[in-house]
Amino acid sequence: MKSNNKYVFLIILHAVLGVVIYLALPVSKVYFNLALLYFFVNIIISPKNKKTIAVLQACAYFVGAEVLFRMTKGGLAYEASKYLIIVFVLIGMFYKGISGKGYSYFIYLVLLVPSVILASMNLSLEANFRTNVAFVLSGPTCLGLAALFAYDRKISINALTNILMYASLPIVSMTMYLYFYNPSIEETLSGTSSNFAASGGFGPNQVSTILGLGMIVFTVRLLLHSPTLFLKVLNMSLLALISFRAVVTFSRGGVFTAIIVIAAFVVLLYNKSSRKQRNQLAISFFLFLTSIIVTWMISSAMTMGLIDKRYANEDALGRGKDDITTGRVELFMDEIEGFIQSPFLGIGASRVKDRRLGMGGKGVVSHNEISRLLSEHGLIGIIILLILIFTPLSYRSRNKNNIFFYAFLAFWFATINHSAMRIAAPAFLYSLSLLNVKYEKRPLHRKRLIK
Repeated sequence: MKSNNKYVFLIILHAVLGVVIYLALPVSKVYFNLALLYFFVNIIISPKNKKTIAVLQACAYFVGAEVLFRMTKGGLAYEASKYLIIVFVLIGMFYKGISGKGYSYFIYLVLLVPSVILASMNLSLEANFRTNVAFVLSGPTCLGLAALFAYDRKISINALTNILMYASLPIVSMTMYLYFYNPSIEETLSGTSSNFAASGGFGPNQVSTILGLGMIVFTVRLLLHSPTLFLKVLNMSLLALISFRAVVTFSRGGVFTAIIVIAAFVVLLYNKSSRKQRNQLAISFFLFLTSIIVTWMISSAMTMGLIDKRYANEDALGRGKDDITTGRVELFMDEIEGFIQSPFLGIGASRVKDRRLGMGGKGVVSHNEISRLLSEHGLIGIIILLILIFTPLSYRSRNKNNIFFYAFLAFWFATINHSAMRIAAPAFLYSLSLLNVKYEKRPLHRKRLIK
C-alpha cells in the first residue's frame, strides 16, 4: 500500500512538473540539475546491496527524460543523457565490479576504436571531428558500458519493474508538456507527414520513440501492478493519454515498436503464468485493448481521418505512397554502398553524414544503426552485430528468468532500425535484457510438531 501511494504521488508530481515547465521554460534547467544531484547522491549513499538498483534507476530516469530535456533545452548538452548513463554505470562498476562472463562487450568496445582512427584521417575540413564522432559513437559506447555493468547482475523482478517505473515518470511530464504546447491537433494538421507541432516543436521520431516506451511501461503497470480499481483506472488513463500523443506525432516508428514489444512481453508473460494468473491477466488485457481502441478512435476523429491514411501509407488525398519508409531505404542503400566501397575497415565514424555533405546533399544522419555499422565499420561492423545479437541469446539459453528479455531485445532491434541510436533508450533497454532476474519466494509456513 505504501509503495502504491508513493507511485501515485510521483505520477502527480511529474504531471504538475510538465505543466510548470510549459509555463516557465527555465524550470527545465532547474529540473535537470536537481534530478542530477538527487541521483548522484542516491547512488553514493545507497548501501552496497542496493547500489545496482540505484544506478539502474538513475539511468532509467534520464532515459525517460532525455527527449524532454532536448525539446526544452534543459540539459547540459544535447547528448547529456547518454553521457550520464556512461558515468552512472562507471560509478556502479567502481562499487560493484563487473562480471567476467561479459568479456564479449569488452571486445565490442575495442572494435569501435578503428572507426575513430579512420575518421580522424578522413573527415573533411568542414566537419567537427569531436562533435561528429561523439554523436555517432556515444550511443554504441553507452550500450557497451551499460551491458558490461548489467551482465548477469542479480536483481528481483519487483526491482526491475520499479526501474521501468522510473523511466516512465519524466515521460508523464513530457506528455503533459505536449498537451499544453499543442492542445488542438486540428489546427496543426497539414497532411500525413510527421507533425512537429504535435511533437512539442521537436523531432517527431524521437518523441514518438519515447512515448512508445511510455506505452510499454504503463502496459506493464496495468498488467502487473494494478491490484486496485483505482490503479487500474489510473494506469489505463495514462496509457491512453500517452498513446494518443504518440499517435498524433504522425511518426509511426515509436508506435509500431511499442506494439511489437508489448506483444513479445504479453506472450512470454502468458506462457509463464498459472491458470489463476491467466484469468487475472485476461481482465487487465481487456482493459488494455479497450484503452488502445478508444484512443485510436479519438485520434482518428481529431485528425479527421488523416491518421488512418498515415498508417495506410497514403497521402491526404488517399493516394498510396511509393515508399512506406519515407526515404529511409534510400539512406540505407547509400550506407550499404559505403560498405561495398570499403568492406574491411569501413569509411570511419560519422563519415556517412560527411559523404552526403560532400556530394552536395544534406547532412542527414542515419536512421538505421545496422547499415551505419556496416558502412562506417566494415567487416568489424558485422562482428559487432554478431556480438550484440548472439551474446544475449546465448545468455538467455542459460538463464530464462527474465520475462522482459524478448521485449527489451525487441525494443532495441526495432528502434535501431527506424531511429538508429539517436537516443539512449535502445542502449539501456538492451542492457536490461542481460540482468539475472530473481523472483521472491513466498515464506513457507510449517506447522510445529507438538511433542
